[in-house]
Amino acid sequence: MMIAENPYGLGALWEQGDLVAQATLAILAIMSVATWSILIGKLVEQSLLLRKAKAIKAGFWSAGSVRAATNTLSPENPFRAIALAGIDAVERHDEGLLAKIDLHSWVTMSLQRAVGDVISHGQNGLSVLATVGSTAPFVGLFGTVWGIYHALTAIGIAGQASIDKVAGPVGEALIMTAFGLAVAVPAVLGYNLLVRRNKLASEQVRNFATDLHAVLLVGLGEERKVAPARAVAGAR
Repeated sequence: MMIAENPYGLGALWEQGDLVAQATLAILAIMSVATWSILIGKLVEQSLLLRKAKAIKAGFWSAGSVRAATNTLSPENPFRAIALAGIDAVERHDEGLLAKIDLHSWVTMSLQRAVGDVISHGQNGLSVLATVGSTAPFVGLFGTVWGIYHALTAIGIAGQASIDKVAGPVGEALIMTAFGLAVAVPAVLGYNLLVRRNKLASEQVRNFATDLHAVLLVGLGEERKVAPARAVAGAR
């Protein structure tokens, strides 16, 4: 038994629709692809960052020095960039005008910049999801209004409003609304999920920077205490 092809489906809407209807469908399709691409990509990225945060807690702080611990991290690890920023801040503090800045303040500012870069990178793409979630229903509604307009025009030209004249065009127009909602709902849910996970990841990054700040300052203080003692011992 053969099933009759639906003459009022999405395929018929694309084939029978004008340029405006096709453009509306294309825009919604692009929004959908962008939504799922960003959602999957950011979920993977956040999972990797949280996994690296656990690895930091397990092995980073057991190293003999911050430099040695930093060298164990891969170049693409965001925690490595933060650690290098802290090390560079300590090493460059005595150069030129930087020496006039309090060491605590200078290290704090350097770490905050590095943390800000990591957090800013983690927020990339979220604005796209927010835009899609807020505009996709209206794009679909525009397609529906445009389709109903053409349906009413066809009815006016035919001079009669029989069910076969109304059901098809109106049904095809309503597909636009359904398509817009199908695009917007994953975007909104994905945005809320990513924002919640991003807050957790950002907290891990800030905690690492805070601990690193303390380690750098304490380590530098110990080095400054040891240096005079060595100088005195050498003089003797």
